[in-house]
Amino acid sequence: MTAGGKHGDLPGEDLLVEARDVELGFGRTPALRGAHLTVARGEILAIMGPSGSGKSTLLHCLAGILTPDSGEIHFDGRRIDTLREDERSALRRDRFGFVFQFGQLVPELTAEENVALPLLLAGARRAPALARARTWFARLGLEGLEGRRSGELSGGQAQRVALARALVAEPDVLFADEPTGSLDSLTGEQVMELLVSTAREQGTTVIVVTHEPRVAACADREVIVRDGRAAPLGAGRSLR
Repeated sequence: MTAGGKHGDLPGEDLLVEARDVELGFGRTPALRGAHLTVARGEILAIMGPSGSGKSTLLHCLAGILTPDSGEIHFDGRRIDTLREDERSALRRDRFGFVFQFGQLVPELTAEENVALPLLLAGARRAPALARARTWFARLGLEGLEGRRSGELSGGQAQRVALARALVAEPDVLFADEPTGSLDSLTGEQVMELLVSTAREQGTTVIVVTHEPRVAACADREVIVRDGRAAPLGAGRSLR
């Protein structure tokens, strides 16, 4: 898939996520300056850029975590930046998954409880939620770690648990913010291969923020953010 159209638009694609002329500042410091971005359903998109360029801020706007000062955010044909906070929270709970740089597992919970957490928050009963969570451990090479807590896991193991937690509810979109940033290169590559292969299998759209070309190369398409603006960088190599 290659980038085309104005600012990397994908004409003719089944668009799922779109940012239109998004601006956001923190105090007197502008973070986004008219950023425009489109993401097709089922696409894996890498957002790259130097530190402080606004790439994580853009991701958080797309996910409904931050509300832009101006511009529009659309998801699945619905404008979401004008929703109430409780409506955005429900959207994040029911249709989005998240993976962050340090995993952010709940330390008081076991690994399987962490994976089951999105299901429990959505109202699933505990026993079925844990049973569904356990199916992910063999899938991601985590057999035998179900009862461990985050302090008993290596960095790569914890990040795979975080990946399972993000995907267990089969979200429409997985937002990943520097998912390999705290891992060594080999472990990071393994985590990305698992992320991409699992997302392909489930048909999940992935938007990943990274500064690592090796991670971005896993995507269908790359966009670079500089000075708060997004522009296509070129086609990536997908892992199929």
